[in-house]
Amino acid sequence: MAEAVQSPVARELMNEKKRWKKLNQQQVQPPAETRIFTISNQKGGVGKTSTAVNLAAALAERGLQTLVIDIDPQGNASTALNIEHGTDIVSTYDVLIEDTPMQEAVRPCPDVENLYCLPSNIDLAGAEIELVSLVAREQRLSRALGDYAKYLAVNDLPRLDYVFIDCPPSLGLLTINAFVAAREVLIPIQCEYYALEGLSQLLKNIDMVKKHLNPGLEVSTILLTMYDGRTRLSAQVAQEVREHFPEQVLSSTVPRSVRVSEAPSHGQTVITYDPQSTGARSYTDAATEIARRGAEQKDNA
Repeated sequence: MAEAVQSPVARELMNEKKRWKKLNQQQVQPPAETRIFTISNQKGGVGKTSTAVNLAAALAERGLQTLVIDIDPQGNASTALNIEHGTDIVSTYDVLIEDTPMQEAVRPCPDVENLYCLPSNIDLAGAEIELVSLVAREQRLSRALGDYAKYLAVNDLPRLDYVFIDCPPSLGLLTINAFVAAREVLIPIQCEYYALEGLSQLLKNIDMVKKHLNPGLEVSTILLTMYDGRTRLSAQVAQEVREHFPEQVLSSTVPRSVRVSEAPSHGQTVITYDPQSTGARSYTDAATEIARRGAEQKDNA
């Protein structure tokens, strides 16, 4: 009997299964030292929080010690990781304003091993004003994170491999604290008409922080989100961003995905909510690429 001819859809599904199997088999090596990312974009709705929690979950599932710092008063990252973040819990606010040691506030994610979260709550909304009068107001998160690293080392606990700081969509003292604490900036850019609007101002602000507060800060990674391969606009935006930032843009893109949007309502990342979805696969792909790039930089150093 002649072998049945596969339809284009069947071939695409088979190719996708092969790609996913290969992706799951890839080994992710821990970085030589902790990589600290601030995920920032002054434009709202570009997928900052989704990017933070899903990249973190993907790396943690591969055995890497990963921490998400929620520095947005809305606390969406805390919600997505199923971490309690009411006003009665110790949170980022206490760490920044009250000098509470970070180890008293960090909580393990119940759904993903090796994943931890410093939760936020609505108290953080007033922190911008309270930080103004504090000593070394721009360095408070950086110092707290440094002290936490020392705590882990002294107590023979695993060191952090990755830290992702989820910022609010504004450039206030909270975001500046995130820039000062980080070594790398990851910018999610949605593949839509206004994608590059405000990006030049963001880059100017990052340069200012680099010049005056954190000389080691670099925009290392740009992730294209909400990509729709059916539209010419998405392809045009992606091409334009790649032309402007050829070294920073990941080859992986994150498509529009209902599953990515649904997952937080169940207190989960899309990585655990629907591991086989295109959103989960795309974020896993991006996380693997980030880890691989870090390993390549280490080898070339």
